[in-house]
Amino acid sequence: METVLLYNIAGTPLAAGLKPILLKMKLRVRVVSPEQYLQPIGYLAGLRDFEESPDKYVPKESSETILEPMMVMSGFTNRRLDQLLLEMRKKKLPPIPLKAVVTEQNQRWDSLTLYKELQAEHAAMHPED
Repeated sequence: METVLLYNIAGTPLAAGLKPILLKMKLRVRVVSPEQYLQPIGYLAGLRDFEESPDKYVPKESSETILEPMMVMSGFTNRRLDQLLLEMRKKKLPPIPLKAVVTEQNQRWDSLTLYKELQAEHAAMHPED
């Protein structure tokens, strides 16, 4: 099932613009709250063979939380992924620099691990930011 995990988007103009696109495409959406940051990405995306982790998220400092919008997509074909991104561009939505597709490798990670990895990749690809 095509699923989109959203972080730090609720209540923003981005959310207002994204919602009709997600509904039109009939995508399952999960808004991930900080309490769920230590759950495996596979569990959050509803993948089989993943169970809820007993770990509870308690931020110790701001470096251990997700501070910016992030979007994680699961179960998409390349065509459907392209369609989603095209619809977002057509609606001139603010960009979400931290985007990922659930993979064999990252499905076992928690959201904080994925966030740090995406931040590092983004910094490497956009050193001027």
